[in-house]
Amino acid sequence: MYLAAEGAHNPILPIWQEMVVGTISFALLVFVLLKFVMPRMEAMYQARVDAIEGGIKRAEAAQAEANQLLEQYRAQLAEARTDAAKIRDDARADADGIRQDILAKAREESDRIIAAGKEQLAAERATIVRELRTEVGTIAVDLASKIVGESLADEARRKGTVDRFLSDLESTGAR
Repeated sequence: MYLAAEGAHNPILPIWQEMVVGTISFALLVFVLLKFVMPRMEAMYQARVDAIEGGIKRAEAAQAEANQLLEQYRAQLAEARTDAAKIRDDARADADGIRQDILAKAREESDRIIAAGKEQLAAERATIVRELRTEVGTIAVDLASKIVGESLADEARRKGTVDRFLSDLESTGAR
């Protein structure tokens, strides 16, 4: 039985030939992995890390550039608003100045028209007064001639009578 027991394989103890083949196969597999696969995997991993880090750096640079452009845009916008406010204020000041000039010219023109009207009225009044004096004088002389019964055709006498009559009229009208 002992022989029979020696010929039978114990399942707990491995066979030494399998151990040697397994160890050689494992060592060969580890060698191939370390020699060929691991460098490629390391290179791919490093390329991936570089791509990610490069992407992050590019993104940070792009973000910094975008922030700089945003600040420039804000500065330009603020400057444009300031310029627009200045232009608007200048335009308002110019409009006020033009309005004042137009109003001054309108007042001057109005005053000139009023003065011209007054002068024309005074001239017309003087003309009308002269004409009325002559008319009134002629009518007064005619009336006086009819009332008195004698002719007041004498120019000097008539003129004195008319002047006296008009003076009396003006002094009566002044009272």
